[in-house]
Amino acid sequence: MIVRHNSVEAINFEGLQIYDYTAGGHTSSSLALIEIPPGVRHREAWSKRSDKYYYVVVGRILFSLNGEEYDLTSGDFCLVRQGQHFRYENRTEEPATLLLVHTPSFDLDSEMFTDEM
Repeated sequence: MIVRHNSVEAINFEGLQIYDYTAGGHTSSSLALIEIPPGVRHREAWSKRSDKYYYVVVGRILFSLNGEEYDLTSGDFCLVRQGQHFRYENRTEEPATLLLVHTPSFDLDSEMFTDEM
């Protein structure tokens, strides 16, 4: 499977720009690139299905994992295990980019959101 970036359309999810490289591919894991503009956050959530592997490609993200906050920068990695509560936000003036792998693959119906925007 080869997927070129210019063939993937961004999904706007509450200000996050998500490029799902494996959408509809019936893969055992899924891969997405997430662009986080300044001031944008992912509300608190947890997954009933997947472990999530987040890698900071560019920028700085304040990541909360089970209520503990971590300041992550380029090259840092965070594993969110199935059932762990997480959220993240870009509090800087510069855009940030995350690489995200779901294992097993992403399923929106298995994602639970715990707070309002």
